Amino acid sequence: MRFNIVRCARAVLRVTDLNASRDFYERALGFIVTEADSNHLYLRGLEEYHHHSLLLKKAEQPSVEAISYKVYSEEDLEALYHFFQQKQLNPKWIETGQQHAIGRSFRVQDISGLPLEFFVEMDTVERLLQRYDLYRGARVQRIDHFNCMVTDVQKAYDFYVKELGFACSEYTETEDRQLWAAWLHRKPNVHDVAFMNGRGPRLHHIGFWLSDQISLIHACDVLASLGYASSIERGPGRHGLSNAFFLYLRDPDGHRIELYTGDYLTSDPDFQPIRWDINDPRRQTFWGHQAPDSWFEEASTVLNIHNDQVVEATEPTLTKMKPTFII
Repeated sequence: MRFNIVRCARAVLRVTDLNASRDFYERALGFIVTEADSNHLYLRGLEEYHHHSLLLKKAEQPSVEAISYKVYSEEDLEALYHFFQQKQLNPKWIETGQQHAIGRSFRVQDISGLPLEFFVEMDTVERLLQRYDLYRGARVQRIDHFNCMVTDVQKAYDFYVKELGFACSEYTETEDRQLWAAWLHRKPNVHDVAFMNGRGPRLHHIGFWLSDQISLIHACDVLASLGYASSIERGPGRHGLSNAFFLYLRDPDGHRIELYTGDYLTSDPDFQPIRWDINDPRRQTFWGHQAPDSWFEEASTVLNIHNDQVVEATEPTLTKMKPTFII
């Protein structure tokens, strides 16, 4: 592989009310605010030493500006840029100083229309892992993954695995062996990104890692006590796919956040992806309960990196059955 993508690293979301967002993410969920001004809110988890993993930007309408990956070196960044150029996907450089706290980077619309960003350097700050006096809410530790709705999962899978060097941990197939969803990783756990069949391109959720299940349960109590009970969309529960313990929330603008813990190691070179049949009810929730309709129908719109307009979502290639999972 000509380039080394390390992991998913940050998301840039647009929100309509930064004060409401700050109350939700900082007070209820326990994110650390690295910096804030009238138009930006930079958030990170307790374990993270980079400046932020979630950037919220004030805007008139909520949307997704970019989902971002850290790469190993400047040589990798250059190689990736030229790769996307050769694919005629029209990447765009963002030079150092054009974005706060982050070095030279570029953005590109991937093969599914998702707005990607790649960078090497970000400012570093104090890691707060052992500042237990600052733990509150969900005690969020770090960013873990993105989950994206795309119109053609096989196409996305082929691009990320065969071209970008991702590996597959788990996948779901239809009765006629068509790929319905796939969980792909660069770091050695279940996923950095998942693709699922649906109206796309859209961002379904961002997953953030918690250290234990008690933190997730405690988050439910804190959310309820602060008046955010209606923000809980699904869970708590355990996925069959990934084995992870989960809770799904909707922030004040409707962006979906997953609190996530308890998946497994995927670093061995002889690891074999786990196949799930679409008719297996344990796939969605190991305990058997169903997701709400909003689960299948709602997701965050994404922006075109060149004109800042919403990318129109279109219907998926596979339409014969309603999906019954997403993680």
